[in-house]
Amino acid sequence: MTDDERFMAEAIAEAQKGMAEGEVPIGAVAVKDGVVIARGHNKRNTLSDITAHAEIVCLRDLSARHQNHHGNLSFNLSDVAIYSTLEPCAMCLGAMIHYHIGRIVYGERDVLFGACGSKFAFHEKANIKVSGGVLRCESRQPLLDFFEKELGLKSNKWMDIELPEE
Repeated sequence: MTDDERFMAEAIAEAQKGMAEGEVPIGAVAVKDGVVIARGHNKRNTLSDITAHAEIVCLRDLSARHQNHHGNLSFNLSDVAIYSTLEPCAMCLGAMIHYHIGRIVYGERDVLFGACGSKFAFHEKANIKVSGGVLRCESRQPLLDFFEKELGLKSNKWMDIELPEE
């Protein structure tokens, strides 16, 4: 198992936590120097917050845990990688661009709102390295299971998420 697969498996575990809470199962972890330093999963329903995507929750966890000796979080996180089970949307990618996240790794593509190449390619001008398709099937399956439970039929689309056809 590669490091990318190992950390994506951690993000998938976060997604499973979200599903257990009734959330759309998307998870994210932040990694620095080969160590997971923050975690998050969707909490839009739990927090009644439409911005509480997995990546934003992960970044908030990172902010709470990792401040410098002056009590401030560095605004240059170029040595941090974010692993997300679903391609980040423009909002999440915007936050990562703003804080200079160095690398983004995602599992499944989001053809409706994916901002790392599927629908938009905002990462390109920000010079963020992006790797997609890591543990794609494992990242995709919890979403498909959730959609089927919520819709009562098999589907690759639910509300504001659309996965590519296989």
